[in-house]
Amino acid sequence: MDVLLAVAGLLFVGVLTLGTALAVAAEFSLTSLERSTIDAHVSEVGDRRSRSVRRAHSTLSFQLSGAQVAITLTTLVTGYVAEPLIGDLLRPLISATGVPESVAVPIALVLAIFLATTLSMVFGEMVPKNLAIARPLSTARAVSGYHAGFSTLFSPLINGMNNSANWFLRKLGIEPQEELRSARSPEELGSIVRSSAEHGTLDEATAELMNRSLRFGERSAQELMTPRVRVESLEVTDNVLELLGKARRTGFSRFPVHSGDLDNVHGVVHVKQAFGVPLEERAETSVGGLTKPVPTVPETLEGDALLERLRGSGLQLALVVDEYGGTAGIVTLEDVVEEIIGDVRDEHDPREAAAVRRTGGTSWTISGLLRADEVEEATGFAMPDGDYETVAGLVLARLGRIPSPGDRIREGEWTLTVAAMDRHRIAELRLQRVPTDREPRELPTQESRAREVAR
Repeated sequence: MDVLLAVAGLLFVGVLTLGTALAVAAEFSLTSLERSTIDAHVSEVGDRRSRSVRRAHSTLSFQLSGAQVAITLTTLVTGYVAEPLIGDLLRPLISATGVPESVAVPIALVLAIFLATTLSMVFGEMVPKNLAIARPLSTARAVSGYHAGFSTLFSPLINGMNNSANWFLRKLGIEPQEELRSARSPEELGSIVRSSAEHGTLDEATAELMNRSLRFGERSAQELMTPRVRVESLEVTDNVLELLGKARRTGFSRFPVHSGDLDNVHGVVHVKQAFGVPLEERAETSVGGLTKPVPTVPETLEGDALLERLRGSGLQLALVVDEYGGTAGIVTLEDVVEEIIGDVRDEHDPREAAAVRRTGGTSWTISGLLRADEVEEATGFAMPDGDYETVAGLVLARLGRIPSPGDRIREGEWTLTVAAMDRHRIAELRLQRVPTDREPRELPTQESRAREVAR
């Protein structure tokens, strides 16, 4: 009879451990599933189990409370039954080794607590948890029916405890949610994309395209535009031959037309309009009569809205104005596309040096017009926050004057040296990570030594 009671007790402990495992599996599988995954599964399969998973997921707060109640009850009962049962089984074995009865009893109790706790944690919690994380949908299909029945049976207790917790949260100014938030912010989606690329789920090219697309909405017209100092333009008095010549030299097809400067833009002229002018009249025909109205956008306009404006513009070009109403630059549909897919060049584009060129293990030559995110993505150098948009702006802010080639600043372990100027604009910079004491330092040139001495 004692043997039968022991066997029945062990079976009861096994059933309790299984109950704990089912509750843990339900908890982790339901929280691991996205609502979109469940809806797609219901549309594809549509059986009773898939619908049960959807119902459970739609009342997630209640189901999780039910899982916690089930885990607590089964664990407490397991400890209450298993510890004395296992202790009674171990005590004769320990006494048989010659240990006195007074010592065998506490040893058996300690071993019973250890074995009961270990078995409950491993098979009742860790194994189902890892299974639910690895295969959430199949696990949820397997356990949602049982768990829904348990939650319904104990609904008065679960609702009472759940409502008490929600009341406390509301007192703290937090509104409880019944269902997990399925929407993701661009930052969260970007993190998912990067993680997928690191684990090989997405190839690097696709991950980069998705990452650029997610960041695009955060860009403004000011970040996407071609700045005023680099805009190629025509005056209203220029003739069609000058239009064709400038198109041939620059490779551009559209030009703003102004009277005096870019703050007085009359419109935009396209090179194809020149071909509608008879050959003998091109020298006498001014481009002022060929211009078409150009839309204007504020420099703060976000990327998504800017794209819509450009797509609706026949010339696919817009004038960017600053807060004072002056022309800050122009932005084209090509600028927007390049922000998403990278540099786009055709046979008509001028052959310019790349914006970033690696010149050594930890040194680069970069364009002064690069934004902070572009510099960090290409080199790893994180620009400090400040009242500037480009890496050239950082150097100007630090120097406090118009620099000359060879001038340098230091930011942490990085140095930036002015490599080339375009009149008063910093055209190129040399970016270098300062080597540690164990790394060989680059020998200074005679010119740089002279400049450091002059300072």
